[in-house]
Amino acid sequence: MQTKMNEDTIRRYGDELHQAWAGRTPVAPLTEREPGITIDDAYRIQLRMIQHRLDAGETVIGKKIGVTSQVVMQMLGVDQPDFGHLLSGMVANEGEAIRADSLIAPKAEAEVAFVLERDLHGPGVTAADVLRATAFVMPCFEIVDSRIRDWKIRIQDTVADNASCGLLVLGGTRRHPRDLDLALAGMVLEKNGEVISTSTGASVQGSPVNAVAWLANTLGRLGIALKAGEVILSGSQSPLVPVVAGDSLHCSVGGLGSAGVRFI
Repeated sequence: MQTKMNEDTIRRYGDELHQAWAGRTPVAPLTEREPGITIDDAYRIQLRMIQHRLDAGETVIGKKIGVTSQVVMQMLGVDQPDFGHLLSGMVANEGEAIRADSLIAPKAEAEVAFVLERDLHGPGVTAADVLRATAFVMPCFEIVDSRIRDWKIRIQDTVADNASCGLLVLGGTRRHPRDLDLALAGMVLEKNGEVISTSTGASVQGSPVNAVAWLANTLGRLGIALKAGEVILSGSQSPLVPVVAGDSLHCSVGGLGSAGVRFI
């Protein structure tokens, strides 16, 4: 692991990002203040940030994959996705209105969630291993939110900020991933009744299954397994959609079902 920051600096930035989350007050980009920050530094800050929430009683319920599209990778100047931890306090029920003012600058993205019935421990995990380990998949929304002011992020900023995790809303339908072709399954995203994007699962590393395999192998090299029962968000199949009070979104995935979310 390549790291340049000492432990005191890691703690300071992790504490600052947690306070930004708790107070809904964004902070200046870390990459502006620490030009030499590495991605490894950023993951250490991420762990410090979420430890506060774990200490307060939340639990890790899964992982999310971010920066999966080529467009976003080019924007952030990287050649691979990132990941963050999903916590129990991030789950919102479908149909439950989300207060837009409970977040800083929320954006919604539609994707497919995997729920595991077996552990996945890389490296060496294949797409076939992911299919065997998955209990079912569900359509979902991730509501991302940046504690970095005005979303002025580079990859180190979003990694340190727990991959910009906000909330997740799981749809009510579920199927086994072997029962449909997730790479070809079409997704339609609507905002306030208007279609704003169409896509297929191939937009996420060729298939959402490949994205989960990438995550298992990346975490495996760090000694971390994906655990049975965990929810894995496989990466956005839609553009990031800014949302405000009064907005409602609906996504449907061919052969799988739909999910919806609304804001007040």
